[in-house]
Amino acid sequence: MDIYEENGHVLINSDVFDGLNTIPDSSVDLIFVDPPYNIGKNFNTIKDRWETDTDYLNWSYNWIDLCIKKLKRSGSLYIMTSTQFISYYDIYIRQKLTILSRIVWYYDSSGVQAKKYFGSLYEPILFCVKDTKNYCFNNDEIRVEAKTGAKRKLIDYRKPVPTQYNSTKVPGNVWEFPRVRYRMEEYENHPTQKPIALLERIIKASSNEGDIVLDPFSGTFTTSFVCEKLGRKSIGIEIDKIYYQIGLRRVLNIEDYKGKSIKREPKTYEVVDYSQMNF
Repeated sequence: MDIYEENGHVLINSDVFDGLNTIPDSSVDLIFVDPPYNIGKNFNTIKDRWETDTDYLNWSYNWIDLCIKKLKRSGSLYIMTSTQFISYYDIYIRQKLTILSRIVWYYDSSGVQAKKYFGSLYEPILFCVKDTKNYCFNNDEIRVEAKTGAKRKLIDYRKPVPTQYNSTKVPGNVWEFPRVRYRMEEYENHPTQKPIALLERIIKASSNEGDIVLDPFSGTFTTSFVCEKLGRKSIGIEIDKIYYQIGLRRVLNIEDYKGKSIKREPKTYEVVDYSQMNF
């Protein structure tokens, strides 16, 4: 296990269970979980595939229970998995927490689409709380344009005094954010990197400045990166050492790890071959 801690951000290179066991119970304000989906992705040396679906679900239930223990009474949990398994998560979690929203993160085609069935263009997210009478939800921080009022300027005649509809609203449960692509500034070399905009909405809505946000499957540490920008504290756990080093660079601005440079490698279109240019 390797742990770096600086300016309120803790980065842990370990198995999810070992990492979670370093965290005091009832100490975290918000948890965002984006685990392996058991759909065959390659995460460097780790294959995202269990022998059976039952093995995957039992593994998931164990860390879900640990995450719930780490959450404060007033805390919130956002959890994702594949469309194939989200219903199992839903049934299991609703016995322990209250699920307030079942969110669909929708994105456009990545180019290659199914030809013999309807391809998947969304990922599900459960928004859960421990106490429905005491949890954080900063609706003013996440408002979006309400086209009825802002663009169509329709009037609500049901009110005692006819009034134009509001120009902003709290987002519904279908969120459209583009997936992270190679030419995007935020891109890192990871097969399932989540967009900054998605994490910004979750963290703004369900935490306040100074709160502790936990991500037990940090990947490229986007959750911790957004927390650093928004004035939250963070704890990120990642088993893969390469992704852990990306987190050290993105969150703590570390460029050398144990004598090795971990600076971001330039993308192919950023490399200029001046020898081929005419001056």
